[in-house]
Amino acid sequence: MDPAATREEELHWRRIDMRAWRRSDDLFELEGRVTDRKPYDFEPWHGDKRFPAGEPVHDMGVRLVYDRDLTIYAVETFTEAAPYDACPEGGRALQSLVGLRMASGWSKEVRSRLGGERACTHLMELLIPMATTAFQSLSQVNRGRAERVDANGRPLKIDSCYAYGATRELVRVLWPQFHDKTRKQGDS
Repeated sequence: MDPAATREEELHWRRIDMRAWRRSDDLFELEGRVTDRKPYDFEPWHGDKRFPAGEPVHDMGVRLVYDRDLTIYAVETFTEAAPYDACPEGGRALQSLVGLRMASGWSKEVRSRLGGERACTHLMELLIPMATTAFQSLSQVNRGRAERVDANGRPLKIDSCYAYGATRELVRVLWPQFHDKTRKQGDS
């Protein structure tokens, strides 16, 4: 980045929020919300709505109900603000996620089921990081559960992210038998 360059004009503001709760029925609920604002009056192309500067152009989201295994039991979408009247209908297709598990292959499955004209792009894009948020929401709940391992007894956490890389110090300390000393850190 050029250190001499200055910001001249704000063009867009987006906020994504995600929050998770434990429910009284032993399930969990996660809400993801995206809010877009413009610093100027905005009128969408081919639209009859006008959004004053600073007012939300998009304010919409998804609520997922899931269990300890990250299986989805219910999906609800909401739209508080959108540029077109048809936008709220774009959430209906998300019902196809009920019964799906937020696990390996989640992003690909979401895009396959909801990509293109099948669903609202904003809602679909929220779903990708919602799986990670759901996983994080269960960290305390699952604390006493046995570590998930593959057929060889190797913890599934190994190589799941940078810190848990097989060549890293964390793996050497936690699972020395699976530490890979033959590779340089960061090599695949």
